[in-house]
Amino acid sequence: MTTDGIWSYAPHSGHAEGQDLTGYTVVAADRTIGHVEREAGHHGMRHLVVDTGVWLFGRSAVVPVGVVTAVDVADRKVSLSCTGDEVKEAPRFRTDSETRDPAYLTAVGEHYRRLIPGGTTTA
Repeated sequence: MTTDGIWSYAPHSGHAEGQDLTGYTVVAADRTIGHVEREAGHHGMRHLVVDTGVWLFGRSAVVPVGVVTAVDVADRKVSLSCTGDEVKEAPRFRTDSETRDPAYLTAVGEHYRRLIPGGTTTA
């Protein structure tokens, strides 16, 4: 069975099913970019909505959970494999309805899939 790894947490990430990451600090490969506003998984496309505060001109970003490299419960921190600039270059998140739009999420997935090895895995 082939699964799209960009929408699934890596087994070694430290994420536990059902774990609430709301409020966790989000750290890209090169800097802190904000905090988790919420997690969603519409259409099997699990992702984090990250509030970037003033770093990204007060806008939020959608990040597929497949780029999460580590979840640190003690420090309430989520680490990503991509850089802050790569998050910034992703398709712009404008409205909450986009987290339910398969076309928008597909575009987000395609952006991040290019950035990580193994964006598609065989299970």
